[in-house]
Formats: sequence, C-alpha cells, structure tokens
Amino acid sequence: MELSTATVVVAGLGVSGTSALEVLRGRVGRIVTVDERKSETDLHDFGDIVWDEVDLVVTSPGFNPRTPFLVAAHEHGIPVWSEVELAWNLRVANSGTGQPAGWIGITGTNGKTSTTQMVSAMMRAAGFEAPAVGNIGKPVSHAAVDPANQVLCVELSSFQLHFTDTLALDCAAITNIADDHLDWHGGMANYAADKSKVFHRARRAVVFNADDARVSALAAQARTAQGCRRIGFTLHEPQAGEMGIQNGWIVDMSGVAGGDYAVPTRIAPVTSFTHMSEPDGTVYPHLLADAMTALALVLGYGADLRRVLPVLQEFAPGGHRIATVATAHVGAGVVRFVDDSKATNASAAHASLSSYRPKSVVWIAGGLAKGSRFGRLVADQRGTIKAAVIIGVDQRPMLEAFRASAPDIPLTVIDPAGKGTIMARAVDAAGALAQAGDIVLLAPACASMDQFVSYADRGDRFARESQRWTQAHGE
Repeated sequence: MELSTATVVVAGLGVSGTSALEVLRGRVGRIVTVDERKSETDLHDFGDIVWDEVDLVVTSPGFNPRTPFLVAAHEHGIPVWSEVELAWNLRVANSGTGQPAGWIGITGTNGKTSTTQMVSAMMRAAGFEAPAVGNIGKPVSHAAVDPANQVLCVELSSFQLHFTDTLALDCAAITNIADDHLDWHGGMANYAADKSKVFHRARRAVVFNADDARVSALAAQARTAQGCRRIGFTLHEPQAGEMGIQNGWIVDMSGVAGGDYAVPTRIAPVTSFTHMSEPDGTVYPHLLADAMTALALVLGYGADLRRVLPVLQEFAPGGHRIATVATAHVGAGVVRFVDDSKATNASAAHASLSSYRPKSVVWIAGGLAKGSRFGRLVADQRGTIKAAVIIGVDQRPMLEAFRASAPDIPLTVIDPAGKGTIMARAVDAAGALAQAGDIVLLAPACASMDQFVSYADRGDRFARESQRWTQAHGE
C-alpha cells in the first residue's frame, strides 16, 4: 500500500490510537479519526464512515473482530491494521547502523511483561539502545520511527496480534497459552492462532515453552527463515534443543549459550536469582521460566552471556507481581500479604498459588472473568488454599468452581455494592482467616475493570489496606 496518498481511519483514540495518529501525521494523505467518546475526533459514530473513500483502518485493541465497523471494513475489502502492524510498516533506519531496529517480540498468556523487561535490561547491558515497548512502556509505533533505537523489545498482546500479519521478528517467544480473552477472540483456537503469529517468518530464534504442548506444536509448525533456531525452555531437565534445570542449575542443551546439543552447558545456579525468590530462598517457578525465556531470546539475538547474565541475576519483578506489601507478627509467627494483582487469569493465579506450601494461603480472588472458568484451577490448588475471599461484580464463575471442586474450603463473599470499600472489606475478611505462617494472596485470576481502574489500582489498594490491617492487628 502507498501510504503517502492513502486515506486512513484511526479507530479509537486510546493510548495506541493516539500514538498511531501522531506517527501517521505527515506520512499519509488523509486521516479520519473516530471515537464515540472523544469530542476532538472527526467522527463520533462509526456508522458515519464513508467506506468508498477509505484505504486503511488502524484499529485500537479494544475492538474485537466482530465489531460492526470492522466487519464493514472487511466487506468493503479494506485492510485493518493494528498499531503494531502500522509500526512494522513505518519503521525507520537506526541512525548508527542504517538499518531498521531489530525486533524481539514476546507474547503468551502470562509472563509477557516480566520477560520483556528482562530482555530490555539485558540488551541494554549488551550495548544496545533497546527499550521495552508495545503493550508496556512506549507505544511501539513511536519507538519504530525513532532512529535512536537499535532493538525494540516488544510485548505483544493477542489483541494486537490479531490484526498484525507481516511481522518478521528477529527473535520471538511464546511463554505459554491458557484460557484468557476467549470472549474477545471467540474461542481458544482463534486465541492460539493469533499468538502464533510471532513465530511466522522469525529470523534468528523461536523460543517456546517446552512444557506447554500447544506452544511446542506451534513452534514446530512455524515457517521461519532459514537458519532460525528453535529453543525450548523447561522447568525440568532439558532435552536436546532446550534450556532447563539440572541439579539446581540453569543449563543449556540448545547450543545458544555456546555449548553443543549433547553436553549440558551450565549457566548459573538457580539460587543466584535472589530477587525472584521467597524469603527462604525458594525461587518462584514462573519467574524462573520467564528468566530462561528472556535469556534464550537475547542469546539467540547474539548477545554475550558474560555481559547479560549479571543483569538477569539482579533483576527484580515490576510492581504487582508476587510482591510482599505488608507483614504482621501474629502469635508465634507472621502473616504476609502478597500482591500479585497482575495475575489476571487462571493460569497466572495457578502459578502464583503454586509457590506456597499446603493450606497456607488465604486467597483473594475474583473480578471480570473474561469468559474463563476456574474449576480446574480450584481443583489443582485446593491443597494450597486454606480459605478464599471472593470479590468482583460477577462472582458466579468463581463460586461455582469452589462449589464443584472444593466445597470444604471456607469462603467469604464480599458484597459488590460500595466500590470504594471493596478492598478494605476483602483484606479485613482475609486477615481474620489468617494465622501465623499464612499468606494473604491477592492473585485474582480475573481482570480488574469491574471494580477498579486497573490491575495496578487494585494492587495499590490491596497494599494500602494490608498495611492498615497489619498496623491494627500485628503484635
């Protein structure tokens, strides 16, 4: 498409839409903005779009593929791009190399943000200007037209990938695939297909979760550039072509760390990742998996292990990722309050709950279910959960899961009326159920927007209320 003369509809002026609008100015013939809630747009009703005058639609991720104006665009034969697709088509040359910045893309149901942040930190240590962009940080369209950038470390959501079709990433990873956003995509098959787009045409390395059969199959089926590595990661002892754990060490049997496929190359002891651990030194398994994903990506890109490994060993997860926010001395021990508000789906909550000993967790759960069900999660973790406090406007999916899979676990249901006091009431209820040695864990398995501004707002409120509770009840 010749963009310089094109008429482009920018649908939705949220973060990605605003970024798309800004980078399109001066690069296309005409821009028509549409947003039903923004007074500054050209149109306020998608029904007013004159399709015969439109060459391209750039859509925000909030619009699912069945939205009427997107269906209309398809019927008129008009291509629909995500902001990521736009960024890929507008990327400019780096001022130092004369070539567009490399792209390292990370997607998956869980672990995208931490992995992307790890990759960015290591690539910077390797000497690249390599910001974390996309679904976190700076919008990818702005980053792609910045000639200072040498490598873009891009977190990619399934929403963004749905309308993205021409990516040819240097390195690509899928951390895992589990039920999430199935209402948006219209089912698991569609969701997985959109995630798999990161592997198509990959040039240097495809990194995949070898413990996830669906992801492993997608990696095996991917049509990549000649010479592109396939590197699996596992929390178990690795096979040829994988990075994994052996005798307490991260070891590589893919060759990406400089060894060969037959002899494990020891990289670092698991205990050296001190900022990804419980107070007793136990490393969180899901963060260890993220670390191996990130390491395989940067080594696959060509970074020097000696330069990047120390950065990874010092990496601390970002906010609202399994962080202790308050501690109360109760009786002969302590009660810890742990914020994992970023666990917005069942798979993430499963990983979080799996970090703790049997019958030690008072779990705060619930919220916007996004079409997911929680029976398997509750069944798998019934040995860890001591009691649960259920929040959210639609509590039925979570309550049904407990009723079917763990009817013996005590439940406290928080009345959804009165949003301003939801978290205070939840923390009070959880604190009353906790005893010395227990964890009060906010890992809701659901999105936050039914009762909070965001998962960060939910986590912040949990931290404040937990600190209030510990001051009032701690000995």
